[in-house]
Amino acid sequence: MFVDEVDIHIAAGDGGRGCLAFRREKRVPRGGPSGGDGGHGGSVYIVASPHTNTLIHYRFHPEFTAPRGDHGEGSNRTGRTGADLELPVPVGTLVHEKTGDPGHPYRQLADLAEEGQRVLVAQGGRGGLGNAHFATSTNRAPRKVQPGEPGEVKDLRLELKLLADVGLVGFPNAGKSTLIARISAARPKIAEYPFTTLTPNLGVVGLSDDRSFVVADVPGLIEGAHRGLGLGHQFLRHLERTKVLVHLVDISGGSARDPVSDLDTIRRELELFRPELAAKPQLVAANKIDALDDESRVAGLSRRADELRLPFFRISAVSGQGVAELLEAAWNRLLAERRSSTLVS
Repeated sequence: MFVDEVDIHIAAGDGGRGCLAFRREKRVPRGGPSGGDGGHGGSVYIVASPHTNTLIHYRFHPEFTAPRGDHGEGSNRTGRTGADLELPVPVGTLVHEKTGDPGHPYRQLADLAEEGQRVLVAQGGRGGLGNAHFATSTNRAPRKVQPGEPGEVKDLRLELKLLADVGLVGFPNAGKSTLIARISAARPKIAEYPFTTLTPNLGVVGLSDDRSFVVADVPGLIEGAHRGLGLGHQFLRHLERTKVLVHLVDISGGSARDPVSDLDTIRRELELFRPELAAKPQLVAANKIDALDDESRVAGLSRRADELRLPFFRISAVSGQGVAELLEAAWNRLLAERRSSTLVS
């Protein structure tokens, strides 16, 4: 089960109470105060882990509390500090804090885009001072201690955005799952009915000379996805980190749709979801060329791609025809984007 958004409640540990104690030793009259400090409470951290790829664990266990600090003891012994609590999440997770403000209900705390990245989300409470801290020349037997401070309590939203270099977009049954299965070791469900893919899939594409990149296949879009039709655009967030988008368009007669209309519809849905996503470099792949029964369908799509100044490819995800050329073009575009990013930074 793929879960990419959850709400959790976290509480850092409270600090331990300071101790009220006095020395009681033979031949040491009026030994004075000896109450130790309380231990600090444990803090809560969220860590980007390569060993998990979904947030499903937090769907069924949404509450976490770090251990509290131990109370101080006599003989100036400080209480033990509570152990910190680390919550592993997939690389690419965004951490948001609920603010309670209707205008801005969430505040981003961190973007865990790198393996091992660690962020403090709730600070443990400070331990209270024992009575040994309050002795003065005029008050040699203080009976004052401090309680431990409470740990921070927060409500968080964790949102996963997959890390991929190239994203595949298109209508249901355009052949995205078939293509990702051909070019990588990913094995998504493939069937001849709409919305076969219900969750995003990732695959690693290997090219010659040890070149590789990660490709993401998201569930198919339809017109009105931005209004929640079909599967809506709930999975489009996984394309926000991609550098290049590939439009996979079914040009066979089996879909009974116009390929040009399909391309324009998907581009419009991307624009309505987030303009920055629609502005990414894009390629157009006319898929199912092996099942083409009307050459005018692919010719019309090619003309539309030329109008949009988008590279155009004729491919068959089933037979592999034209796939190598598409992958090389995606790699070259990806390489250009990486160099551009390096120059900007």
